[in-house]
Amino acid sequence: MSASSFDSSASSGAGRPAGTPVGTPVRSAAVVNGEIRALWTRAGGTLSAAEQERYQRLLVEWAAAVRADVVEAA
Repeated sequence: MSASSFDSSASSGAGRPAGTPVGTPVRSAAVVNGEIRALWTRAGGTLSAAEQERYQRLLVEWAAAVRADVVEAA
C-alpha cells in the first residue's frame, strides 16, 4: 500500500492524556498521514523491518482517526 493512499491521522497511545480510552485517537488523521508520507520518503520506497513495524502502527492510528472523524460527522 502506498503512502499516497492516506489522507488522515490518529494515535498509538504515546502522549495520550490520562483517562483517555486506548482506542480514542489523539492526533488527527492528517497528522498521522504526514508521518506516513515522511516515513516512506525517508525510506526511499523500501521499509526496513523496524520501519515496517512503525508503518503498521501508524496505519492503525490513522484508521482510528478516520473512524473517529466519521462518527463525529454523523
